[in-house]
Amino acid sequence: MGKDLTKLIKYNIMKYSVELELTYYLLELIDNGTLTDDNVDDWHFHAFNEDYYTIYHYKALEWLKKHNIDAFRAIDTVREYQVDNFGEFTTEIEPTSIVNMLVYIYGEEMINNSDANNIDELKEYLNNL
Repeated sequence: MGKDLTKLIKYNIMKYSVELELTYYLLELIDNGTLTDDNVDDWHFHAFNEDYYTIYHYKALEWLKKHNIDAFRAIDTVREYQVDNFGEFTTEIEPTSIVNMLVYIYGEEMINNSDANNIDELKEYLNNL
């Protein structure tokens, strides 16, 4: 198997692993009433910006390992996102900040890809990932 194919497979496994975890997280937020039909425009904020996804250095490092995410790739993903969207890279380079920003990025992508206009559509999208 070629190097490029191996990288692609690893990336897809990582992407699936993160999506699966964030799917359960979003479904939990729906079940506990954090995400509702009344706050559709703020789903991403309530899910990924209102509070930290992780607050512990060790747990952030374990999160990266669990999802097979290289620390330098994680930093580069965050840097690229912030430069593209905000014109500068501002996230502190330490595990909790990088992981929280990665979750923010992947969560935004998931919610945008759902194209959901209400909770039922979001649930359907998440249950079919």
